[in-house]
Amino acid sequence: MSNRLLLIAAATMFSTGGAAIQAASLTSWQIASFRSGIAALALVVLVPAARRGWNWRLWPVAITYAVTLVLFVLATRLTTAANAIFLQSTAPLYLLLLAPLLLHEPIRRSDVLFIAAVAAGMALVLLGGERVAATAPNPALGNRFAAGAGLAWALTVSGLRWIGRHGAENASMPAVAAGNLLAFLVCLPAALPMKTMSAADIAVLVYLRVFQIGLAYFFLTRAIRYVAAFEATAVLLLEPAMNPVWTWLVHHEEPGWQAIAGGAIIIAATLKKGTEK
Repeated sequence: MSNRLLLIAAATMFSTGGAAIQAASLTSWQIASFRSGIAALALVVLVPAARRGWNWRLWPVAITYAVTLVLFVLATRLTTAANAIFLQSTAPLYLLLLAPLLLHEPIRRSDVLFIAAVAAGMALVLLGGERVAATAPNPALGNRFAAGAGLAWALTVSGLRWIGRHGAENASMPAVAAGNLLAFLVCLPAALPMKTMSAADIAVLVYLRVFQIGLAYFFLTRAIRYVAAFEATAVLLLEPAMNPVWTWLVHHEEPGWQAIAGGAIIIAATLKKGTEK
């Protein structure tokens, strides 16, 4: 029971990212830069594996991970949190399409139905036409950034698997640290100059990296070894399901019905995919 509770806690923390990003009064570039800077520092200082094994293989993966981090923040500040998380959740679609090229893993017949379902859900979200709101000032551009984040995350996962095949255990940790460092440095010029940073903004940044990501990943890695793969997949789908709920409770943000329908299709297709042997 304790491992299942850890998974639920991890998924719940992951799901609060959208509401937390929208709560800060900082600009998108400031959030993207400073939260990744905190993460890079924490990883290098607290995780010994993040300081070892830096080589040329990590940099392509670090770049795609940095792009994922930045695009998700930009998307969340421009469109609804529901659209941002649903469109990033299309990463498995890109993974299947890229696997034969990057990982030499063939597409199975059953994968075609999954690809079609996720593509249909993605189309509903993209073509839904969200209303402009305080938390979604440019939904069309934000949706494109979110779709790009899904592609970048798929490339990152492929790269991490590639690194894992050519390195020792925890060989991917330097790539994660380097990705956060790149995101921090690339966004820093646009994040400056800083006039003031309120205590609330500092609290949001610390929460995003220490709790929403750091503690959540700690819970995830502790529990994932003892929970069946399908059960873990199902529980972690709480993240895209709960993300819009938190933004509705905190910011009264209401996504359109097309986004909800598209997100439901993406989540259902991913859940079905997780049941396959």
